[in-house]
Amino acid sequence: MINRRTLTKSLGAALAVSATTTLPAGADTDHSRRGRYLIRGGAVVTVDPMLGVLPRADVLVDDGRIEAVGRDLNARGAKIVDATDMIVMPGFVNTHHHMWSAIGRNYVADGFPYFAAKRATSTLYDAKDVYRSVLLGLAELANAGVTTVHNWSNNTRSPAHADAELRAHREGLLRARFSYGHVDQMPRDVPMDFTDVDRVRQQYFAGGTAFDGLVHLGINLRGLSQSTEPAFFADMEAALRRGLPIAIHAGQAPPRIVDAADYERRGWLGPKTLLTHYVTALDSDMEIMARTGTPLSWAPHSEFRLATGDPREALVRFRRAGVTVSISSDATSLAPSDMFETMRLMPEAGFRGVLEMATINGARALGLGDVTGSITVGKRADIVLVRTNDINLAPVGLFETTLVQAATPANVDTVFSDGRIVKRGGKLVAYEVERIVRDAKTSSLRIRTAAGGILTPP
Repeated sequence: MINRRTLTKSLGAALAVSATTTLPAGADTDHSRRGRYLIRGGAVVTVDPMLGVLPRADVLVDDGRIEAVGRDLNARGAKIVDATDMIVMPGFVNTHHHMWSAIGRNYVADGFPYFAAKRATSTLYDAKDVYRSVLLGLAELANAGVTTVHNWSNNTRSPAHADAELRAHREGLLRARFSYGHVDQMPRDVPMDFTDVDRVRQQYFAGGTAFDGLVHLGINLRGLSQSTEPAFFADMEAALRRGLPIAIHAGQAPPRIVDAADYERRGWLGPKTLLTHYVTALDSDMEIMARTGTPLSWAPHSEFRLATGDPREALVRFRRAGVTVSISSDATSLAPSDMFETMRLMPEAGFRGVLEMATINGARALGLGDVTGSITVGKRADIVLVRTNDINLAPVGLFETTLVQAATPANVDTVFSDGRIVKRGGKLVAYEVERIVRDAKTSSLRIRTAAGGILTPP
Protein backbone atom coordinates (compact mmCIF):
# COMPACT_ATOMS: atom_id res chain seq x y z
CA MET A 1 0.00 0.00 0.00
CA ILE A 2 1.26 3.53 -0.82
CA ASN A 3 2.06 5.76 2.14
CA ARG A 4 0.54 9.07 1.08
CA ARG A 5 2.79 11.17 3.31
CA THR A 6 5.96 9.63 1.84
CA LEU A 7 4.63 9.86 -1.70
CA THR A 8 3.63 13.50 -1.23
CA LYS A 9 7.09 14.29 0.12
CA SER A 10 8.61 12.60 -2.91
CA LEU A 11 6.36 14.54 -5.25
CA GLY A 12 7.29 17.77 -3.51
CA ALA A 13 10.94 17.09 -4.18
CA ALA A 14 10.36 17.22 -7.93
CA LEU A 15 11.16 20.45 -9.69
CA ALA A 16 8.88 22.52 -11.90
CA VAL A 17 8.10 21.64 -15.51
CA SER A 18 11.02 22.43 -17.78
CA ALA A 19 12.77 21.30 -20.92
CA THR A 20 13.86 17.67 -20.87
CA THR A 21 15.83 15.43 -23.19
CA THR A 22 14.79 11.88 -24.03
CA LEU A 23 17.63 9.37 -23.83
CA PRO A 24 17.11 6.79 -26.58
CA ALA A 25 17.80 3.13 -25.97
CA GLY A 26 21.44 2.43 -26.73
CA ALA A 27 22.42 6.11 -26.60
CA ASP A 28 26.09 6.67 -25.93
CA THR A 29 26.73 7.93 -22.41
CA ASP A 30 29.78 9.05 -20.43
CA HIS A 31 29.81 6.20 -17.93
CA SER A 32 32.38 7.85 -15.67
CA ARG A 33 29.79 10.48 -14.71
CA ARG A 34 26.46 10.31 -12.96
CA GLY A 35 23.65 12.16 -14.68
CA ARG A 36 20.23 13.56 -13.93
CA TYR A 37 17.54 11.21 -15.17
CA LEU A 38 13.79 10.91 -15.00
CA ILE A 39 12.73 7.28 -15.34
CA ARG A 40 9.21 7.83 -16.58
CA GLY A 41 6.02 5.79 -16.65
CA GLY A 42 7.12 2.38 -15.43
CA ALA A 43 5.56 -0.03 -12.96
CA VAL A 44 7.78 0.62 -9.93
CA VAL A 45 8.37 -2.31 -7.59
CA THR A 46 10.05 -0.31 -4.85
CA VAL A 47 10.67 -3.08 -2.23
CA ASP A 48 10.05 -0.19 0.18
CA PRO A 49 7.29 -1.14 2.65
CA MET A 50 6.07 2.46 2.77
CA LEU A 51 5.68 2.76 -1.00
CA GLY A 52 5.01 -0.81 -2.12
CA VAL A 53 4.26 -1.37 -5.82
CA LEU A 54 3.29 1.66 -7.91
CA PRO A 55 1.54 0.49 -11.12
CA ARG A 56 2.62 3.64 -12.91
CA ALA A 57 5.16 6.09 -11.53
CA ASP A 58 8.37 7.98 -12.20
CA VAL A 59 11.74 7.89 -10.46
CA LEU A 60 13.97 10.97 -10.42
CA VAL A 61 17.71 10.35 -10.14
CA ASP A 62 20.30 13.07 -9.67
CA ASP A 63 24.04 12.59 -9.19
CA GLY A 64 23.54 8.96 -8.22
CA ARG A 65 20.83 9.64 -5.63
CA ILE A 66 17.12 8.82 -5.81
CA GLU A 67 15.53 12.25 -5.47
CA ALA A 68 11.82 11.48 -5.85
CA VAL A 69 9.35 8.67 -6.54
CA GLY A 70 5.79 9.39 -7.66
CA ARG A 71 3.31 10.12 -10.46
CA ASP A 72 3.96 12.60 -13.26
CA LEU A 73 7.21 14.02 -11.92
CA ASN A 74 8.93 16.75 -13.88
CA ALA A 75 12.54 17.73 -13.42
CA ARG A 76 14.62 20.59 -14.76
CA GLY A 77 17.39 19.47 -17.10
CA ALA A 78 16.76 15.76 -16.68
CA LYS A 79 17.22 13.20 -19.43
CA ILE A 80 14.10 11.11 -19.88
CA VAL A 81 14.40 7.33 -19.73
CA ASP A 82 11.11 5.98 -21.06
CA ALA A 83 9.98 3.06 -18.88
CA THR A 84 6.66 2.46 -20.60
CA ASP A 85 5.80 -1.26 -20.53
CA MET A 86 8.68 -1.90 -18.15
CA ILE A 87 9.04 -2.89 -14.52
CA VAL A 88 11.37 -0.63 -12.54
CA MET A 89 12.99 -2.44 -9.61
CA PRO A 90 16.02 -2.13 -7.33
CA GLY A 91 19.20 -3.82 -8.50
CA PHE A 92 19.85 -7.31 -7.22
CA VAL A 93 22.34 -7.94 -4.40
CA ASN A 94 24.40 -11.15 -4.67
CA THR A 95 25.90 -11.83 -1.23
CA HIS A 96 28.30 -14.71 -1.98
CA HIS A 97 30.21 -14.98 -5.24
CA HIS A 98 33.69 -16.46 -5.78
CA MET A 99 34.56 -14.12 -8.62
CA TRP A 100 38.20 -15.17 -9.05
CA SER A 101 36.97 -18.40 -10.69
CA ALA A 102 34.41 -16.94 -13.12
CA ILE A 103 36.54 -17.97 -16.09
CA GLY A 104 36.47 -21.55 -14.76
CA ARG A 105 32.69 -21.90 -15.01
CA ASN A 106 32.97 -24.68 -17.59
CA TYR A 107 35.89 -26.67 -16.18
CA VAL A 108 33.56 -29.22 -14.63
CA ALA A 109 32.63 -32.39 -16.49
CA ASP A 110 30.91 -35.71 -15.94
CA GLY A 111 32.84 -37.43 -13.17
CA PHE A 112 34.86 -34.24 -12.62
CA PRO A 113 32.70 -31.99 -10.40
CA TYR A 114 33.28 -28.62 -8.77
CA PHE A 115 35.80 -29.47 -6.08
CA ALA A 116 37.89 -31.66 -8.38
CA ALA A 117 38.01 -28.91 -10.99
CA LYS A 118 38.92 -26.31 -8.38
CA ARG A 119 41.72 -28.47 -6.96
CA ALA A 120 43.12 -29.00 -10.47
CA THR A 121 43.19 -25.30 -11.36
CA SER A 122 43.18 -22.92 -8.37
CA THR A 123 46.98 -22.83 -8.01
CA LEU A 124 47.38 -21.94 -11.70
CA TYR A 125 45.66 -18.53 -11.66
CA ASP A 126 48.12 -15.65 -11.91
CA ALA A 127 47.26 -12.03 -11.19
CA LYS A 128 46.29 -11.29 -14.79
CA ASP A 129 43.92 -14.25 -14.77
CA VAL A 130 42.03 -13.10 -11.67
CA TYR A 131 41.76 -9.56 -13.04
CA ARG A 132 40.18 -10.93 -16.19
CA SER A 133 37.97 -13.31 -14.26
CA VAL A 134 36.60 -10.69 -11.85
CA LEU A 135 35.97 -8.20 -14.66
CA LEU A 136 34.16 -10.89 -16.64
CA GLY A 137 32.06 -11.66 -13.57
CA LEU A 138 31.20 -8.01 -12.96
CA ALA A 139 30.08 -7.49 -16.56
CA GLU A 140 27.98 -10.65 -16.39
CA LEU A 141 26.36 -9.47 -13.16
CA ALA A 142 25.54 -6.05 -14.60
CA ASN A 143 24.00 -7.68 -17.65
CA ALA A 144 21.72 -9.71 -15.35
CA GLY A 145 20.59 -6.74 -13.24
CA VAL A 146 22.92 -7.30 -10.26
CA THR A 147 24.24 -3.97 -8.98
CA THR A 148 25.87 -5.11 -5.71
CA VAL A 149 28.06 -8.18 -5.18
CA HIS A 150 30.01 -9.74 -2.33
CA ASN A 151 33.30 -10.80 -3.92
CA TRP A 152 34.24 -13.76 -1.71
CA SER A 153 37.91 -13.80 -2.72
CA ASN A 154 39.06 -17.13 -1.32
CA ASN A 155 42.09 -17.65 -3.52
CA THR A 156 44.06 -14.47 -2.86
CA ARG A 157 47.43 -15.97 -3.70
CA SER A 158 49.60 -12.86 -3.44
CA PRO A 159 49.47 -9.07 -3.06
CA ALA A 160 49.50 -8.88 -6.85
CA HIS A 161 46.37 -11.04 -6.99
CA ALA A 162 44.59 -8.74 -4.52
CA ASP A 163 45.61 -5.67 -6.54
CA ALA A 164 44.39 -7.32 -9.73
CA GLU A 165 40.94 -8.04 -8.28
CA LEU A 166 40.68 -4.49 -7.00
CA ARG A 167 41.70 -3.13 -10.39
CA ALA A 168 38.78 -5.06 -11.86
CA HIS A 169 36.47 -3.53 -9.25
CA ARG A 170 37.74 -0.05 -10.13
CA GLU A 171 36.76 -0.65 -13.75
CA GLY A 172 33.65 -2.73 -13.03
CA LEU A 173 31.38 0.11 -11.81
CA LEU A 174 29.30 -2.07 -9.45
CA ARG A 175 28.82 -1.77 -5.71
CA ALA A 176 30.75 -4.46 -3.86
CA ARG A 177 32.32 -5.87 -0.76
CA PHE A 178 35.79 -7.23 -1.46
CA SER A 179 36.38 -9.91 1.17
CA TYR A 180 40.08 -10.72 1.28
CA GLY A 181 40.62 -14.40 1.97
CA HIS A 182 43.11 -17.21 2.18
CA VAL A 183 45.12 -19.01 -0.48
CA ASP A 184 43.17 -21.98 -1.81
CA GLN A 185 44.70 -25.34 -0.80
CA MET A 186 46.88 -23.81 1.93
CA PRO A 187 47.63 -26.23 4.81
CA ARG A 188 44.72 -26.65 7.21
CA ASP A 189 46.88 -26.01 10.29
CA VAL A 190 48.43 -22.76 9.06
CA PRO A 191 46.66 -19.51 10.05
CA MET A 192 46.11 -16.77 7.49
CA ASP A 193 48.74 -14.09 7.08
CA PHE A 194 46.94 -10.76 7.53
CA THR A 195 49.91 -8.63 6.48
CA ASP A 196 48.52 -7.94 3.04
CA VAL A 197 45.00 -7.39 4.38
CA ASP A 198 46.47 -4.49 6.36
CA ARG A 199 48.34 -3.23 3.30
CA VAL A 200 45.19 -3.31 1.15
CA ARG A 201 43.20 -1.58 3.86
CA GLN A 202 45.71 1.25 4.12
CA GLN A 203 46.36 1.58 0.39
CA TYR A 204 42.79 1.37 -0.90
CA PHE A 205 40.37 1.79 2.03
CA ALA A 206 41.97 4.33 4.35
CA GLY A 207 38.85 6.47 3.94
CA GLY A 208 36.54 3.53 4.64
CA THR A 209 35.55 2.81 1.04
CA ALA A 210 37.27 2.79 -2.32
CA PHE A 211 36.51 3.69 -5.92
CA ASP A 212 34.17 6.60 -5.35
CA GLY A 213 32.54 4.85 -2.39
CA LEU A 214 31.39 1.79 -4.33
CA VAL A 215 33.62 -0.86 -2.71
CA HIS A 216 34.20 -1.69 0.95
CA LEU A 217 36.57 -4.19 2.54
CA GLY A 218 35.83 -7.39 4.40
CA ILE A 219 37.53 -10.66 5.32
CA ASN A 220 36.45 -14.19 4.52
CA LEU A 221 37.67 -17.07 6.65
CA ARG A 222 37.98 -20.78 5.90
CA GLY A 223 36.01 -21.94 8.91
CA LEU A 224 36.37 -25.44 10.32
CA SER A 225 35.59 -27.09 6.99
CA GLN A 226 39.01 -26.05 5.68
CA SER A 227 41.15 -25.38 8.75
CA THR A 228 41.99 -26.89 12.10
CA GLU A 229 40.42 -25.43 15.22
CA PRO A 230 43.60 -23.61 16.39
CA ALA A 231 44.15 -22.10 12.92
CA PHE A 232 40.51 -21.01 12.60
CA PHE A 233 40.48 -19.50 16.10
CA ALA A 234 43.67 -17.57 15.28
CA ASP A 235 42.15 -16.34 12.01
CA MET A 236 38.96 -15.26 13.76
CA GLU A 237 40.73 -13.32 16.48
CA ALA A 238 42.95 -11.58 13.94
CA ALA A 239 39.91 -10.60 11.88
CA LEU A 240 38.01 -9.33 14.91
CA ARG A 241 40.94 -7.15 15.98
CA ARG A 242 40.71 -5.37 12.65
CA GLY A 243 36.99 -4.62 13.04
CA LEU A 244 36.18 -5.59 9.46
CA PRO A 245 33.07 -7.49 8.36
CA ILE A 246 33.66 -11.26 8.41
CA ALA A 247 32.22 -13.98 6.15
CA ILE A 248 32.42 -17.71 6.90
CA HIS A 249 31.37 -20.89 5.10
CA ALA A 250 29.18 -22.66 7.65
CA GLY A 251 28.84 -26.09 6.06
CA GLN A 252 26.28 -27.87 3.90
CA ALA A 253 26.59 -31.42 5.22
CA PRO A 254 27.38 -33.18 8.50
CA PRO A 255 29.28 -32.91 10.70
CA ARG A 256 27.84 -29.64 12.02
CA ILE A 257 30.89 -27.36 12.11
CA VAL A 258 29.22 -24.18 13.39
CA ASP A 259 27.77 -24.06 16.89
CA ALA A 260 25.99 -20.72 17.10
CA ALA A 261 25.83 -20.82 20.90
CA ASP A 262 29.61 -21.23 21.08
CA TYR A 263 30.13 -18.47 18.50
CA GLU A 264 27.87 -16.17 20.52
CA ARG A 265 29.79 -16.85 23.73
CA ARG A 266 33.02 -15.94 21.95
CA GLY A 267 31.51 -12.69 20.64
CA TRP A 268 31.73 -13.78 17.04
CA LEU A 269 28.12 -13.23 15.92
CA GLY A 270 26.26 -10.07 14.95
CA PRO A 271 25.43 -7.96 11.90
CA LYS A 272 29.07 -7.86 10.78
CA THR A 273 29.36 -11.67 10.57
CA LEU A 274 27.84 -13.26 7.47
CA LEU A 275 27.35 -17.03 7.43
CA THR A 276 26.71 -18.86 4.19
CA HIS A 277 25.09 -22.25 3.50
CA TYR A 278 24.61 -23.49 7.11
CA VAL A 279 22.23 -26.23 5.99
CA THR A 280 23.18 -28.13 9.16
CA ALA A 281 21.87 -25.44 11.53
CA LEU A 282 19.64 -26.53 14.40
CA ASP A 283 16.57 -24.54 15.41
CA SER A 284 18.59 -23.24 18.38
CA ASP A 285 21.32 -21.99 16.02
CA MET A 286 18.73 -20.13 13.97
CA GLU A 287 17.19 -18.53 17.05
CA ILE A 288 20.61 -17.25 18.12
CA MET A 289 21.31 -15.86 14.65
CA ALA A 290 18.00 -14.01 14.64
CA ARG A 291 18.55 -12.64 18.15
CA THR A 292 22.08 -11.45 17.42
CA GLY A 293 21.20 -10.04 13.98
CA THR A 294 23.58 -12.42 12.19
CA PRO A 295 22.61 -12.63 8.48
CA LEU A 296 22.69 -15.68 6.21
CA SER A 297 23.61 -16.03 2.55
CA TRP A 298 21.70 -18.87 0.86
CA ALA A 299 22.91 -20.28 -2.48
CA PRO A 300 20.07 -22.53 -3.74
CA HIS A 301 21.92 -24.15 -6.65
CA SER A 302 24.85 -24.97 -4.40
CA GLU A 303 22.70 -26.19 -1.51
CA PHE A 304 20.79 -28.55 -3.81
CA ARG A 305 23.98 -29.91 -5.38
CA LEU A 306 26.20 -30.28 -2.34
CA ALA A 307 24.02 -30.36 0.78
CA THR A 308 22.57 -33.39 2.49
CA GLY A 309 19.06 -33.45 3.86
CA ASP A 310 16.40 -31.06 2.62
CA PRO A 311 17.65 -27.51 1.96
CA ARG A 312 14.08 -26.32 1.38
CA GLU A 313 13.08 -27.38 4.87
CA ALA A 314 16.12 -25.63 6.35
CA LEU A 315 15.27 -22.42 4.48
CA VAL A 316 11.72 -22.46 5.84
CA ARG A 317 13.07 -22.80 9.37
CA PHE A 318 15.55 -19.93 8.91
CA ARG A 319 12.77 -17.64 7.73
CA ARG A 320 10.42 -18.77 10.47
CA ALA A 321 13.12 -17.98 13.05
CA GLY A 322 13.43 -14.43 11.74
CA VAL A 323 16.95 -14.68 10.31
CA THR A 324 17.83 -12.12 7.62
CA VAL A 325 18.21 -14.43 4.63
CA SER A 326 19.81 -13.17 1.42
CA ILE A 327 20.52 -15.16 -1.73
CA SER A 328 23.61 -15.75 -3.81
CA SER A 329 25.18 -17.76 -6.62
CA ASP A 330 28.34 -19.17 -4.96
CA ALA A 331 30.72 -20.15 -7.81
CA THR A 332 29.85 -19.94 -11.49
CA SER A 333 30.66 -23.63 -11.99
CA LEU A 334 27.87 -24.37 -9.49
CA ALA A 335 25.33 -21.80 -10.64
CA PRO A 336 24.84 -19.01 -13.18
CA SER A 337 25.05 -15.41 -12.02
CA ASP A 338 21.32 -15.15 -12.64
CA MET A 339 19.27 -13.97 -9.68
CA PHE A 340 16.02 -14.48 -11.61
CA GLU A 341 16.71 -18.20 -11.91
CA THR A 342 17.93 -18.32 -8.31
CA MET A 343 14.67 -16.79 -7.08
CA ARG A 344 12.67 -19.44 -8.91
CA LEU A 345 14.39 -22.14 -6.86
CA MET A 346 12.90 -20.72 -3.65
CA PRO A 347 9.10 -21.01 -3.90
CA GLU A 348 8.84 -21.46 -0.13
CA ALA A 349 9.62 -17.76 0.32
CA GLY A 350 6.74 -16.51 -1.84
CA PHE A 351 7.08 -14.00 -4.65
CA ARG A 352 7.41 -10.89 -2.52
CA GLY A 353 9.54 -12.65 0.08
CA VAL A 354 12.10 -13.99 -2.36
CA LEU A 355 12.31 -10.63 -4.15
CA GLU A 356 13.14 -9.03 -0.80
CA MET A 357 15.80 -11.68 -0.21
CA ALA A 358 17.35 -10.83 -3.58
CA THR A 359 17.41 -7.07 -2.93
CA ILE A 360 16.92 -5.39 0.45
CA ASN A 361 17.90 -8.42 2.55
CA GLY A 362 21.12 -8.70 0.58
CA ALA A 363 21.84 -5.03 1.17
CA ARG A 364 21.23 -5.47 4.90
CA ALA A 365 23.44 -8.56 5.01
CA LEU A 366 26.32 -6.47 3.62
CA GLY A 367 25.67 -3.51 5.91
CA LEU A 368 24.23 -1.47 3.04
CA GLY A 369 20.56 -1.39 3.98
CA ASP A 370 20.56 2.41 4.13
CA VAL A 371 22.38 2.68 0.81
CA THR A 372 20.72 0.30 -1.66
CA GLY A 373 18.29 -2.61 -1.98
CA SER A 374 15.08 -0.60 -2.49
CA ILE A 375 13.82 2.34 -4.52
CA THR A 376 13.65 4.79 -1.65
CA VAL A 377 14.19 8.54 -1.67
CA GLY A 378 17.71 9.24 -0.41
CA LYS A 379 19.22 5.89 -1.37
CA ARG A 380 21.71 5.45 -4.18
CA ALA A 381 20.32 4.85 -7.64
CA ASP A 382 20.90 1.13 -8.21
CA ILE A 383 17.92 0.55 -10.50
CA VAL A 384 16.94 -2.02 -13.13
CA LEU A 385 14.34 -1.75 -15.92
CA VAL A 386 12.79 -4.99 -17.17
CA ARG A 387 10.83 -5.13 -20.44
CA THR A 388 7.36 -6.67 -20.08
CA ASN A 389 6.43 -6.97 -23.74
CA ASP A 390 9.03 -9.65 -24.40
CA ILE A 391 7.54 -12.93 -25.50
CA ASN A 392 8.49 -14.81 -22.31
CA LEU A 393 6.93 -12.19 -19.99
CA ALA A 394 3.75 -11.05 -21.72
CA PRO A 395 1.03 -10.71 -20.66
CA VAL A 396 1.99 -9.22 -17.32
CA GLY A 397 -0.17 -9.86 -14.28
CA LEU A 398 1.18 -9.05 -10.83
CA PHE A 399 4.52 -7.31 -11.19
CA GLU A 400 6.35 -9.12 -8.39
CA THR A 401 5.11 -12.45 -9.72
CA THR A 402 6.33 -11.56 -13.20
CA LEU A 403 9.85 -10.78 -11.97
CA VAL A 404 10.17 -14.01 -10.02
CA GLN A 405 8.17 -16.38 -12.19
CA ALA A 406 9.17 -15.45 -15.73
CA ALA A 407 11.92 -12.83 -16.11
CA THR A 408 15.47 -13.60 -17.24
CA PRO A 409 18.60 -11.47 -17.82
CA ALA A 410 17.55 -11.22 -21.49
CA ASN A 411 14.59 -9.07 -20.37
CA VAL A 412 16.82 -6.56 -18.57
CA ASP A 413 16.71 -3.40 -20.68
CA THR A 414 18.51 -0.81 -18.54
CA VAL A 415 20.74 -0.92 -15.46
CA PHE A 416 21.75 2.04 -13.34
CA SER A 417 24.63 1.45 -10.95
CA ASP A 418 25.00 4.33 -8.49
CA GLY A 419 23.29 6.57 -11.04
CA ARG A 420 25.51 5.53 -13.94
CA ILE A 421 23.96 3.71 -16.91
CA VAL A 422 25.86 0.47 -17.49
CA LYS A 423 23.26 -1.31 -19.64
CA ARG A 424 20.83 0.36 -22.03
CA GLY A 425 18.50 -1.00 -24.68
CA GLY A 426 19.42 -4.55 -23.69
CA LYS A 427 23.14 -4.01 -24.33
CA LEU A 428 26.06 -3.49 -21.98
CA VAL A 429 27.31 0.02 -22.74
CA ALA A 430 29.87 0.55 -19.97
CA TYR A 431 32.12 -2.43 -20.71
CA GLU A 432 34.36 -3.47 -23.58
CA VAL A 433 32.58 -6.78 -23.91
CA GLU A 434 34.61 -8.11 -26.83
CA ARG A 435 37.89 -7.44 -25.03
CA ILE A 436 36.63 -8.90 -21.76
CA VAL A 437 35.53 -12.11 -23.48
CA ARG A 438 38.70 -12.35 -25.57
CA ASP A 439 40.96 -11.93 -22.54
CA ALA A 440 38.90 -14.39 -20.48
CA LYS A 441 39.25 -17.00 -23.23
CA THR A 442 43.01 -16.46 -23.33
CA SER A 443 43.40 -16.99 -19.58
CA SER A 444 41.04 -19.94 -19.54
CA LEU A 445 42.92 -21.68 -22.34
CA ARG A 446 46.24 -21.18 -20.57
CA ILE A 447 44.90 -22.57 -17.28
CA ARG A 448 43.20 -25.56 -18.91
CA THR A 449 46.34 -26.37 -20.87
CA ALA A 450 48.53 -26.10 -17.77
CA ALA A 451 46.15 -28.34 -15.83
CA GLY A 452 46.30 -31.01 -18.51
CA GLY A 453 44.34 -34.27 -18.42
CA ILE A 454 40.58 -33.85 -18.68
CA LEU A 455 40.93 -30.07 -18.98
CA THR A 456 43.19 -30.22 -22.05
CA PRO A 457 41.37 -28.46 -24.93
CA PRO A 458 40.74 -30.40 -28.15
